Amino acid sequence: MARPSQYPLELRRRAVRMVAEVRPDYDTEWAAMKAVAAKLGIGTTETLRKWVRQDEIDTGTRPGTTTEESAELKRLKKEIAELKRANEILKAAASFFAAELDRPHTRS
Repeated sequence: MARPSQYPLELRRRAVRMVAEVRPDYDTEWAAMKAVAAKLGIGTTETLRKWVRQDEIDTGTRPGTTTEESAELKRLKKEIAELKRANEILKAAASFFAAELDRPHTRS
């Protein structure tokens, strides 16, 4: 299970907005990200770069799996695992009861 982010969602959104706003002031996007990361106290520039890329995916300007799609896939995988576990339990119960029906019974 992934640990929760140490950065609040509002800080991440603000950082992404700031990168977009200050990008024209710098030679490269990386330089803009580095400056914003330093101003906001974000541990590494790579962290901010990932946020920017995910935002681009979520807004449709870059191909990839959106945050919403990722959450849905995670939910579906969990549901599939639960259904498989329930199916195994039902198979075990069915074979147990089938064996009981095949066993000869003596009536007193």
